[in-house]
Order: sequence, then C-alpha cells, then structure tokens
Amino acid sequence: MPAMPAVLVIFPVHNEARNLERMLAPLLDVARREGYALLAIDDCSTDESPEILRRHGVAAIRLVENLGYGAAVQTGYKYALANGFERLAQLDGDGQHDPRFIPAMLDRMPEHDIVIGSRFLARQEAPFAPSRELYRGTPARRLGMRFYRLLVYAMTKVRIADPTSGFLVMNRACMRFLSGDDYPHDYPDADVILALIRNRFRISEVPVFMYRNDATGWLHRGIAPLWYVFKVTLSLLITALRRRG
Repeated sequence: MPAMPAVLVIFPVHNEARNLERMLAPLLDVARREGYALLAIDDCSTDESPEILRRHGVAAIRLVENLGYGAAVQTGYKYALANGFERLAQLDGDGQHDPRFIPAMLDRMPEHDIVIGSRFLARQEAPFAPSRELYRGTPARRLGMRFYRLLVYAMTKVRIADPTSGFLVMNRACMRFLSGDDYPHDYPDADVILALIRNRFRISEVPVFMYRNDATGWLHRGIAPLWYVFKVTLSLLITALRRRG
C-alpha cells in the first residue's frame, strides 16, 4: 500500500472559474513532481468551479453553504490533522500565488512552524521567471498593507513584511492552533499572524511572486474591501488584548 504523502496542499475556491484553469496547471505540475496531495475547499460555488475541479481530478470538499474564506481554509486544517499530514501548504484559488515556490517554503521547516510567502521581501535570483504580470496593488491596498505591517510590529516588535499574505506552509502544531474556535471565519489575516507570534510560534518569510488576477472572490464585491479593513483592524486589537493560549 503506498505511503500517505507528507504534505497536503489546500486552496479555497468560491466562484473562481475564470481563474482556476490557469491556476491548476502549475499547481498540478508541482504536486505530481514533489508528491504532494491536493485538496480544494469549494465554498458553495455557483459557477463552473466544481466541474473544473472534477475535470482535473482534484479532490474537493464542498461546503453546503457559503461560509467565508476563513471557514474554508480551517476546513482544510482540520482535514489535514484528521488524516495525518505532517505539513500543509495553503494558497488561494484565484491564481495569485505561484505554487512553484512551495518547495522552497517547505525547505524552511522544521526550523519554523509557519512560513509566509511574501511579495515584499527583496527577491534574490529565482530559479524561474514570473509567468505573468506581478501584483503590486492599488495605492489604497498598498497603504493598508503598510498599516498592518506597522501595527503588527508595534504590538510584537517582530517585523513581518507581508502579514496579509494567504500563501503559507505550516506544521501540525500550527494547524492544531489554527483549528481552534477563535479562528476568524471570514477574514483571517494579520490578526492570525499576531496570534501566532504572541503564542511563540516560529515564523519565517520567503520572497515569492504574486500575480494580478481576475478579481471574483471574497474580498472584491461591493463594500467588502471597506468592511475587511474595519474587521481586521478590530480583530487585531482584540487579539492583542487576549491572553495567550
């Protein structure tokens, strides 16, 4: 009987049909070459996303209703714990993250509990070129990222270049911590990094490519960007006041 892969790669999906085909090609290539298991968490998509996942043979958990980004990724953490995976890699289902960096991120473990793929660290010569236009963000988004970076540093004295990155790898201890009831089910972001630092998890960052995409997901509809800023800032303050544990 073949051994269980040590690494599970998860990615949440909600109405990402326009991006999935482009996202899956390099991810499947990396997973086959490195022997990773793949799992999509379909947050009740109403477009062709489920069919695209089936066509590519990607295992998926389909949530019965739209629960939000945080609930989707936490489903992946709980699945990995229950099925004995030692390490987990997380990236978004919109194609923003380049899966070719997953092996380099995993190489930082076991010296660290969680490794963040950062778009803001100075990149040394990468072994491959970007596959398309890099993401830089609007001036407002860049200002928000800088704000959270400074806020996390003010609260912890730890410098995290990209505390809002959703491109992560982690060990079982980190998965277990993030599977708790306090995990935010809508916008897990800099507040999660703050909680990890306060609970003495070892964090590192690796410079990565992040790309522009066709924005169709959780954070790009209606007033969601404004609500996101308010909610994450409030959650950061609550996390700073909460006792460790």
